[in-house]
Amino acid sequence: MSYRLGVDIGGTFTDATLVDEATGEVCIAKVSTTPSDPSVGFLLAMERLLAEAGVAGRDLRYLAHATTVATNAIIEGKLARTAFVTTDGFRDLLEIQRQVRSALYNVHFEKPRPLVPRHRCFGVRERLGPDGSVLRELDEEHVRDVAASLRAEDVEAVAVCLLHAYVNDAHERRVGEILAEELPGVEISLSSSVAPEFREYLRASTTVINAGVQPVVLRYLESIEDRLADRGVDAELLVMQSAGGVYTATAAKRRPVYMVESGPAAGVIAAAQLGRALGQPDVISFDMGGTTAKVSLVQDGEPTVTKDFQVGSAAQAGIGGSSFSGYPVRTPVVDLVEIGAGGGSIAWIDTGGKLRVGPRSAGADPGPVCYRRGGAEPTITDANLVLGRLSPTNFLGGEIELDVEGARAAIEERCAKPLGLDVVEAARGIVEIANAAMGNALHLVSVQRGHDPRRFVLVAFGGAGPAHANALARDAEINTVLVPRSPGIFSATGLLVTDLHHEYTTTVLAPLAEVTRERLDELFAPLEDAGRRDLEREGTAPEDVSTVRQLDLRYVGQSFELTVASADPETAADLFHAEHDRAYGFSAPGEPIELVSVRVRAVGRIPKPVPKPLEAGPLPAPTGSRPVHFTEAGGYVETAVYERSALPAGARFEGPAIVEEYDSTTVVHPGFWVEVDTYGNLLLRRMV
Repeated sequence: MSYRLGVDIGGTFTDATLVDEATGEVCIAKVSTTPSDPSVGFLLAMERLLAEAGVAGRDLRYLAHATTVATNAIIEGKLARTAFVTTDGFRDLLEIQRQVRSALYNVHFEKPRPLVPRHRCFGVRERLGPDGSVLRELDEEHVRDVAASLRAEDVEAVAVCLLHAYVNDAHERRVGEILAEELPGVEISLSSSVAPEFREYLRASTTVINAGVQPVVLRYLESIEDRLADRGVDAELLVMQSAGGVYTATAAKRRPVYMVESGPAAGVIAAAQLGRALGQPDVISFDMGGTTAKVSLVQDGEPTVTKDFQVGSAAQAGIGGSSFSGYPVRTPVVDLVEIGAGGGSIAWIDTGGKLRVGPRSAGADPGPVCYRRGGAEPTITDANLVLGRLSPTNFLGGEIELDVEGARAAIEERCAKPLGLDVVEAARGIVEIANAAMGNALHLVSVQRGHDPRRFVLVAFGGAGPAHANALARDAEINTVLVPRSPGIFSATGLLVTDLHHEYTTTVLAPLAEVTRERLDELFAPLEDAGRRDLEREGTAPEDVSTVRQLDLRYVGQSFELTVASADPETAADLFHAEHDRAYGFSAPGEPIELVSVRVRAVGRIPKPVPKPLEAGPLPAPTGSRPVHFTEAGGYVETAVYERSALPAGARFEGPAIVEEYDSTTVVHPGFWVEVDTYGNLLLRRMV
């Protein structure tokens, strides 16, 4: 017996998927997240699944995990006590940051507070030139003096970022060795290992974040591993990375900064895999959970990956997704827009008397008012309940009985009365404001990136995603919405269809015209060798290892670069011009191009579980009907309700309709019809 388990911890719910590798049978579980200790929710979900399926812990062959523990530590300011060590004279690097502003004309703008206070920033005597040449030898005694100061500060982690260490890491490695000798038990992060790229502040910020979350992630993963061992689970724990792909818990403990966007990436990877399997390589992933909504674009079956994003409580998506309002992280990450518009997002009236929704969320505790757990502020879930889109008695398979009157009272008191509206108008306003915000996010990842959303299929998942996706598709003129089976735990499913990934990079900075194919082969070779060694050390068979070569290119004089997948200079130039035209609306084929970095993605292929086809049959009768409010219909419409588990392959019906299942509810608007495909996915299509 052999099973795969994926566990995704979100802000409101913890989702788990168990797949029988022999039969393709899938079991799912959804439990409330435990914010005080997320590992408790992890184990609750796992134990529920194992008990329901009658599976022993020793039968688990594959165990993958996505978590927000690193992100939460940054947002909540709960990093380990961290120090920063750099080249003498540059200790203010984290204070100075960058000369950019997230709001150009905001006179009250303040830079994010440095993650390491100045009194824990130290310089060591050494200096390298931009080419890696030694201008001043490392003063090892001075490093030991700095270590003594760090010991007095009682630090838990140290980030080391020496100038030009991305070219020559000899000094940085030696500093790390000395600090490890002098500070036993303290975690040491080296920029040459975490982010070996030029641009000192970006490299330093990434290394500091890695160091700050390392003890937090280390304790978290070790706690899970210990509890798994107690339950007889000996499968290696794998963790989802920000760029998609998983890596071992051992690697995650060394480089936790690569898992900062772990949770959102899992859903995008699942959407990409599903699209490829169904012959739809171009999809837009729409993941609406309890706390946030995430939108990402997948083209030709591959998610877009970027290297420029910010984290922290002030970080937010700006035009093109870059706002310079948080702490920069220079690691690959799935390019997505995330906004505070989940099912638990709170509706409120601002000082100008306008109705607002989010970004604050009721979270898992206390949750929406209708959960009867002490929540007092109305949320999107409460509004959907009032509009008839959710069943008060069939939520989470009946595990939670929703309080309709409580939701109505909260919306009336907090939103309707201040605005002079009735409860239904206020509830409709809450939903439409949330839809407008999510529609803007969809616009950012498609039109803003040079893509026409009408060419894509919208893949909707998350507990709340299928309830809002039809409205988003209608407004964006997208013709097809794809709702996978068990959409509420779809991100957990994504953990079971991704491969092992490792990323490697080297900064070059040379005119592309002067770089030969042979020179590129020389640059790629050590990175590919490192990738093969790491994957084979983790148990991947040599025949299952592959590598992807990429180049970072820019026009000479530009500040930022674009990444193309090529190892041939001429082909790379053509790809760069085309990508520049798509991204920015123009290209300059006559301008010289500069090679900035070479990158290698090492991939360890993992066998994918085979989905189980659904039996075909006629459309069953609805399980009932109820009044559901649709703006385009002018109010409440008596709407048929279908139980998704009873729908066979090939079933078709027209909207308006409601499709209910254990972990989500799909709302089908008037003007759309639904078809169930071979594997049980719902296809919502616009009527012609």
